[in-house]
Amino acid sequence: MNNYLAKSHPRETIQVHTDNLLRNFDILQSTYPNLKIDWDMLYLSCLYHDFGKMNQKFQYKIENQTKVEGEIPHGILSLAFLNIKSLKKKGFKNDDIKVLAHAIAYHHDRDLNYTNDELEQEVEEMKRELDGFKYDKVDELLVKKLGAKFFRKNRIYEKENPELFFKYTLVKGLLNRLDYAASGYIEVERPNNFLEKSLDNLMKKWKQLTPSSNWNELQKHMLLNKENNIIAIAETGMGKTESGLLWIGDNKGFFTLPLKTAINAMYSRITNDIVEEDFQEKVGLLHSDTYREYLYNDKQQGDIDDYYNKTKQLSLPLTICTLDQIFDFVYRYRGFESKLATLAYSKVVIDEVQMYSSDLLAYLIVGLSYITKVGGKFAILTATLPSIVEDLLKDEGVEFMPSKTFTNDYRIRHSVKVVNEQLNTDYIVNLYNNNKILVICNTVKEAQRVYSELKIEHRIDNINLFHSNFIKKDRKNKEDKILKIGDRDCNEYGIWVTTQVVEASLDIDFDILVTELSDLNGLFQRMGRCYRGRIFDKEGYNCFVFDGGKKLCTGIGFVIDKDIFKLSKEALKSIGGPMKEKDKMDMVKQIYSTEKLKNTEYYKLIKKNIDYVKSIEDYEKSKSEIKKIFRNINTSTVIPKPVYDDNYEEIQSYIKVLARSYKHTLSEEERQSLKREKATVRSQLMEFTVSVPYYKAHDNIYESIEVSKYESLDILDCNYSEETGVDYKELKVDKTDTSDNLHNFF
Repeated sequence: MNNYLAKSHPRETIQVHTDNLLRNFDILQSTYPNLKIDWDMLYLSCLYHDFGKMNQKFQYKIENQTKVEGEIPHGILSLAFLNIKSLKKKGFKNDDIKVLAHAIAYHHDRDLNYTNDELEQEVEEMKRELDGFKYDKVDELLVKKLGAKFFRKNRIYEKENPELFFKYTLVKGLLNRLDYAASGYIEVERPNNFLEKSLDNLMKKWKQLTPSSNWNELQKHMLLNKENNIIAIAETGMGKTESGLLWIGDNKGFFTLPLKTAINAMYSRITNDIVEEDFQEKVGLLHSDTYREYLYNDKQQGDIDDYYNKTKQLSLPLTICTLDQIFDFVYRYRGFESKLATLAYSKVVIDEVQMYSSDLLAYLIVGLSYITKVGGKFAILTATLPSIVEDLLKDEGVEFMPSKTFTNDYRIRHSVKVVNEQLNTDYIVNLYNNNKILVICNTVKEAQRVYSELKIEHRIDNINLFHSNFIKKDRKNKEDKILKIGDRDCNEYGIWVTTQVVEASLDIDFDILVTELSDLNGLFQRMGRCYRGRIFDKEGYNCFVFDGGKKLCTGIGFVIDKDIFKLSKEALKSIGGPMKEKDKMDMVKQIYSTEKLKNTEYYKLIKKNIDYVKSIEDYEKSKSEIKKIFRNINTSTVIPKPVYDDNYEEIQSYIKVLARSYKHTLSEEERQSLKREKATVRSQLMEFTVSVPYYKAHDNIYESIEVSKYESLDILDCNYSEETGVDYKELKVDKTDTSDNLHNFF
């Protein structure tokens, strides 16, 4: 096989590529020996997957970098090398051979539009060419068209044979992982032999400061039940990060959170305080802005592209990520198998489950059912838990330990006053006395209004605005500032007006919370940003909740279900004064019960989305289609026109780099250099962008600029400033739109 090329950039023979694949096979097997897979079948899929490249058409295409008419996908041609008699002697049944054949045939997503006669002719040509060919890893190399009993053009579907489907998913998915690793010259897996030791070292540090330090009841519970699927409800400040990591232990783990802001903060904390040495080989950050975060990380050392590649390939032992990065497999798109196969030997922590909108919650429920079917484990760690989540999991046949609640009831952190009117800036001003006030609004528009009134009418100088409608560069600056002032040891003071973007897992601690009512879940999450780790032992209140009075709060019916809002408002009528954490959790369980929510639009949407995801035909959609659905097709990535005008020359310089082609005359070193340069300038270009609701963008596009041959960026005709973000006041907007996409309004 040293005479046949597998790829041209860099030039590599099938022999070398296959050897790299088998080396990674050994790494996977030695790292996760207890993975429930037929290792012999996986080995053979690695061995044979690229044999079909040994044909003249493929070799001509590689050598000349051109398309070849009538070429049959090499995965299909590789099937001609399978020796059925030899396989059966080794104990393979017909179904086993079928799984092996399909894994090899579909290891790349290719159109299969050849005829049977064309296939037979191509196989005969290979047979003549390879007459007398020997390969030391194969007993007897035969070239013969595989019978229809073992392979036809239709795939293995879950509805037809669930057992065979999951067996195929594991083999095909891990073949893909091994193939990608070999092609990227990385190790398919890095062993997790550090996390338990790192956590022990963390505890030793704590004991040096406070000798009585020990893991709390929540953390001990997670340690004792590392082999079980767990649901734990714990108040803010009880160490859910450490709890999740203790449960993962020295296993492959994924820690998911709902917001990128929270993910960045957790990644920073883990790499700074827990896994301090060689973190690039141990911990990854995975969301849509990963490359940017790596690029601007002060601790980053070594090759960013290598680190990014390992992260994207899911090769690192611990990954902090958004739900969409790993749970999009629920759509069973063409190529989904590698993610689900990886999760078969992983432990997944779901943090702040109550933050997810109805569609994402549906994907989570279906995803957990698949993960448990293939052998993976999950732990839901959350400050509050809607009881419908447990019912929905049971409906899907997911097994887990009964949920358990953990609180420090001796601590009163919040004293609540419900104000029966819409959010009032006069009220905020009266509370302001050189302390830290956090104001949370339900929508960007309301946050901008409140900020403007406080700054212009009330002339408050020490005030900031934070929401999702800032370009990435400005949003990052805002995140850094709010994390700084939100540190309980920071002596600065001021008012921050925000939206739900601060609602979950952001480690900030303000003195006073002023908020619109959204729903009980959201309210209690917001309260977690006030007196986060302190006891409130003063007279009066530190949380002020405006319930809209006789009117609705902003965003109700759009970002927040109207029925849930009404139930929450009713429940708060009896609230006034100090609240225990257990009281909050009990209220959430009661309000978010299946019985109370079964007739709400929110519950109906969850069930509708679950049914929709399950109804999709396996392999019906492509990965790019699912990317659009999962990331939400109702958003557009744009550059505000004022930003474009102010940075025109810089933006154009980036576009020129992205437009450069990978010419055949470039050396491999030059190609890799250009690739790195493009990745860097793309990240820098995206600093000027913001994601906005599609319905607010589509009638207000000033122009589109071509970024590369395959993509363009829209310039949004709007007002913009780094102080207030995108201003929609002058935009033409379809007032009839009632999009309920929660994340559009973050």
